[in-house]
Amino acid sequence: VAEVKKLDLHGSSLNDANQKVKEFVIGSFNQGYRKILIITGKGSRSKVNEDPYVSEKYGVLKNSIPELINNDENLKKKIIKISTADNKNGGDGAIYIFLKKNKKLQNKFW
Repeated sequence: VAEVKKLDLHGSSLNDANQKVKEFVIGSFNQGYRKILIITGKGSRSKVNEDPYVSEKYGVLKNSIPELINNDENLKKKIIKISTADNKNGGDGAIYIFLKKNKKLQNKFW
């Protein structure tokens, strides 16, 4: 079973998180990882279930990361798909990113 590389963004601002995600995706791709986990958290007010309208910024990072990737051609071309993580890895508070094979790594040893 291949190891899943993780990035935890708890406590990160949106700009800080976006920069970390870019570096993490590119670094993971360059190291040959095929699946990475980004822990976004569920938003600072995610426990306010009585009134879901209290926070418009609920889950900002969870929603902004796929948007960041879709708007960045360099990241987009390295990724197969993005999906919600399994419950054991954070469920709604985390996402998996499936990376394409890095063809440069395959040829490196020949």
